[in-house]
Amino acid sequence: MLPGPVRPQIALAYLLARTTDTIADTEIIPLEGRREAMRKLRDRILGQSSQPLNLNDLAEHQIAFAEKLLLEKVEGSLALLKRLSSYDLKLVREVLAIIMGGQHMDLTRFEKASESKVIALESAAELDDYLYRVAGCVGEFWTRICRAHLFPKIKLDEAQLLVDGVRLGKGLQLVNILRDLAEDLKTGRCYLPMDKLDRAGLLPEVLLSSANEKKFLPVYHEYLDKAEGHLRAGWNYATVLPFSQARIRLATAWPILIGMRTIEKLRASDVTELRQVVKVSRPEVRKILWRSMASYPLPHAWRKQIQSGRKAVASGPKLA
Repeated sequence: MLPGPVRPQIALAYLLARTTDTIADTEIIPLEGRREAMRKLRDRILGQSSQPLNLNDLAEHQIAFAEKLLLEKVEGSLALLKRLSSYDLKLVREVLAIIMGGQHMDLTRFEKASESKVIALESAAELDDYLYRVAGCVGEFWTRICRAHLFPKIKLDEAQLLVDGVRLGKGLQLVNILRDLAEDLKTGRCYLPMDKLDRAGLLPEVLLSSANEKKFLPVYHEYLDKAEGHLRAGWNYATVLPFSQARIRLATAWPILIGMRTIEKLRASDVTELRQVVKVSRPEVRKILWRSMASYPLPHAWRKQIQSGRKAVASGPKLA
């Protein structure tokens, strides 16, 4: 759905971010080997090295063919950086540097994590920093590159647009964290902060045990509220974009609408269901896409796709 003037830059940034993420997630390779591969790739992306990269050793361990190909073709991806303008290259490098910094922090933080030794983030500030590094910064990148190429002269509240763009990214990532909680716990990772869990009398290792359901669900729902508040800010973002920019508005709106539906399903789940995969089905996704396109010409119908509710959440205080 991305308009042509921004498609190559956003697609390339995504492609390279997926490449670094694939390296980080190849757990069969020793940690130091992954760190070294990420460092070399980072130097190439930032223009600090011209040394050719060969990631075939990592590629061999990929289960998904697409990720295997992604690593094998890394030089082809890097070559595309040369096609970008100096301004676009600067933005792509900035966002990737932040993302890779977050990935490196994650590797270090969870270096000794396992299913029997779950490591949690320490504080709300750590969680917020993580959300910014791996997703909030994408909202800034998306905003700046779209502003420059699609509607540079239209008057908008630039500062608010950037704030809401960051919140949109954070909200989508927080939805991922809450949806994937059970899977992360199996690998020893807990992104819900320890200070919050301590106050509720919870331990990361037994978050999803039936015995802890009454203590856990109120905490979990607070974070669902937080994610919803961020996505509502993202909906404000999508709604104030110029009406003439249908493609970018829809490309922005779709993950928000899918994220909000995911929150609804998570909110209705008990801990037994949360131990399974809770996700929006493909028929539901198609319904969301068609409904958004049908309502696009009708401003009132467009706004009503996300009902006004939980208004305090969108501007409420940070979770402690």
